[in-house]
Amino acid sequence: MPTYIYAITSSDHPLRIDSLKGVGEPAPPVRTVRAEKLTAVVSDAPDGLRAKRRDVSAHQAVLETLMADGAVLPMRFGLVGPDDAQVAAALDDNEDGYRERLKALDGCLEFNLKVSRDEDDLLREILRESAEIRDLNEHTKQHPGAQNEKMRLGELITQEVSARQERDAREFTERLSPAALGTSRGEAVQDALLNVSFLVRRDGAAAFSEAVHEEAGRHSEAYTIRLNGPLPPYSFV
Repeated sequence: MPTYIYAITSSDHPLRIDSLKGVGEPAPPVRTVRAEKLTAVVSDAPDGLRAKRRDVSAHQAVLETLMADGAVLPMRFGLVGPDDAQVAAALDDNEDGYRERLKALDGCLEFNLKVSRDEDDLLREILRESAEIRDLNEHTKQHPGAQNEKMRLGELITQEVSARQERDAREFTERLSPAALGTSRGEAVQDALLNVSFLVRRDGAAAFSEAVHEEAGRHSEAYTIRLNGPLPPYSFV
């Protein structure tokens, strides 16, 4: 039977999982697959698994319980192995790497930051600061048939938008990095100039949140800053 995997822990983790229920309907009991120095927290994998709210919440509850008692390598929702035997084999085959990551993530949490900026505000800044774009913009208004100039204007604006968004993303990351142990840029998100996760020590979570608040105060209301966390350190496994 396929095995649903929630997390990997060290073999000496307390593993208070007796009362936990896993993903699926009916919800299966959560159990372990053990190797010599590592343990995978698992359950039987349900057929046709989808990211329903109940199942996502069940997955998160398992991780939160485990993280309260020690270091955890959290798996993202939906990870399924062929069976218990192959999960155990993977623990043995990758023992050194998993133990190294467990040590690095001990006592750590993840915070995800997404930043977006009002498009009109950005375009106004570009027109204000680029004489070439201003001139081309005026020219195309006065000469609606000037297709070459319109194409050039579009290219220049696209380049400026990309450069300024990357500048903002770099500045946000650099200013907040001193309050974190590490960063991980996430996949591009629509309408967001930055999607980045920070690895933060549990006892530094309040200080990191305050650093984000202070950074938000440096920017106008044209910026939308969304901080999500604390989370299991998915991005640093």
